[in-house]
Amino acid sequence: MAIKLNYKNAGIREKELDYIRPLAEAACRQLTERTGAGSEMLGWHDLPDTYDREEFARIKEAAKRICQQSEVLVAIGIGGSYLGARAGLEFIKGPFGNQLGQKDSVEVYFAGSNISSDYIQNILDIIGDRDFSVNVISKSGTTTEPAVAFRIFKEKLEQKYGKEGAKSRIYATTDAHKGALRGLAEKEGYETFVVPDNIGGRFSCLSAVGLLPMAAGGMDIDQVMKGCADAMEAYRNPDFMSNDAMLYAALRFLMLMKGKSVEILASYEPSLTMFGEWYKQLMAESEGKENKGLFPVSANFTTDLHSIGQFIQDGTRIMFETVLWVQNARQELKVPHDPANVDGLNFASGISMQEMNEKAMKGTLLAHVDGGVPNLIISIDRLNDYTFGQLVYFFWKSLAVSGYMIGVNPFDQPGVEAYKKNMFALLGKPGFEEAKGALEERLKALAD
Repeated sequence: MAIKLNYKNAGIREKELDYIRPLAEAACRQLTERTGAGSEMLGWHDLPDTYDREEFARIKEAAKRICQQSEVLVAIGIGGSYLGARAGLEFIKGPFGNQLGQKDSVEVYFAGSNISSDYIQNILDIIGDRDFSVNVISKSGTTTEPAVAFRIFKEKLEQKYGKEGAKSRIYATTDAHKGALRGLAEKEGYETFVVPDNIGGRFSCLSAVGLLPMAAGGMDIDQVMKGCADAMEAYRNPDFMSNDAMLYAALRFLMLMKGKSVEILASYEPSLTMFGEWYKQLMAESEGKENKGLFPVSANFTTDLHSIGQFIQDGTRIMFETVLWVQNARQELKVPHDPANVDGLNFASGISMQEMNEKAMKGTLLAHVDGGVPNLIISIDRLNDYTFGQLVYFFWKSLAVSGYMIGVNPFDQPGVEAYKKNMFALLGKPGFEEAKGALEERLKALAD
């Protein structure tokens, strides 16, 4: 495995692991035997064995076609319908992947995750007169944020290519049989891919939901799935101390029992910033129920050591850190020598930036542990397609186990609906009119 877990600096005693072991193993059995809450949404659990090979081949063909006919792909979705794909592309290509340009790939921009007119207009300005395609990702087709974005980009495509030309540039990833987007796609003749019924949004990035934008953006999705398959096999191991996914879940549970309420996923590579965003959705929507769960936060070091670092070091002891560490950089850059030594940095002349980054990580680890912040380290060999597939499955499996350990259904998200109902009422959506007056009165009272 390209992933290794180190908990030596977590302040966990062996007897605590012995105590928690039966609960972790029982939670793992609930997954494998499909006896836990939400078991109908476990399609991700054996995805490397069961995914649709014919659709997978069509995804690769569609990605090639997009690259042949376009310079830009706009992927439209919210939550799990975009976070995983964006995390994967930045994992592989870095935060400047769209600007660097690569053979056999397109620039990929993500829309539909907000309702900002400035954001949408920025994407339109970036596209300019260039050829572009759209992948709209929505199980229903009626989720507000992506629906608004799709209206705008669909209109632009039809203005540029005509209705007939636009349909060959629109790819819809949606429900297999029903929903507004499915009906529109069949009526207009868009090529379609399926959002699986048994895989929730935050577990969907290695289905067609994430694979098409990843493939069009230049990722090797065969290697992604191979990494996922190898992780699935490795984390079937029933031995608690040899199964890092189960062990990480147990360690998170112990941290919760010790009074920690926040987990910070800290990385030292900007390429992992969006992976941190994906992690936050995975953890928060899965565990944050019934007044339970750890609050997930992501940070990018050393950058954030100059902002929230003070709180981590000396603030209230509510958190623990999980450091996602990349052992090998893609590029080797060394600190050059300056004869004048104006900045006093010649002590580091000739040292690689990766080595400097590692020393910063180890120095931070020591400081935070001395300050009373427990630390876990998840180290990965390098940032590549294979490792991305492994890491995704590692977090899927760990989260599912820890969710069952704290006694919640990790696969639903009832709390997400509250804001939508209020927004629909305030906008005057049919069916929500009765609540509008009361909400407006409450808002007026708050303003006064």
